[in-house]
Amino acid sequence: MTLYISRAITAAGRSSLSCLKRSFHLSPKTMVISVGDKIPSVDLYEDAPSNKVNAAELSSGKKVIIFGVPGAFTPGCSKTHLPGYIAKANELKSKGIDEIVCVSVNDPFVMSAWGKDQGAEGKVRMLADTNAEFTKALDVAIDLAVLGGTRSKRYSLVVDNGIVKEVNIEPDNTGLSCSLADHIKV
Repeated sequence: MTLYISRAITAAGRSSLSCLKRSFHLSPKTMVISVGDKIPSVDLYEDAPSNKVNAAELSSGKKVIIFGVPGAFTPGCSKTHLPGYIAKANELKSKGIDEIVCVSVNDPFVMSAWGKDQGAEGKVRMLADTNAEFTKALDVAIDLAVLGGTRSKRYSLVVDNGIVKEVNIEPDNTGLSCSLADHIKV
């Protein structure tokens, strides 16, 4: 049986729903990352193409927040999403979070420059999903032709020892509501 909850909510015009918390799979063919799933073993890149960071290994034995954004240096990402995690980094880490990771379908040089521009060093790791492999493995890819094609929906995950404990995916895919740092429960 296939569930089309996000489409049904949109069709019903219930835009007041601030976030769709997902703890299920939408269908056997579409495997949206869900509570209880393992983080996929996919390589991301930090600072340069030679510096691979495997997502599964990164979250092994730690409590990690991973949040995805449509693009580096984009208005919502630069003015609200990333700055919120930077501002709350110490608070979240004092509550048991070991690392906070920002993922975007960009190259590692762009992600590094964006992190430096935003003052993320020591607070949020900036990882590039160069070919959208991680994004596709989570099934949070979206076609944003205006930004060059495949990008990431806006989301946040709380991962404990490689297992997803919390999933927040923006109901309109790119909005700024449930995936923000203020909405993380630790």
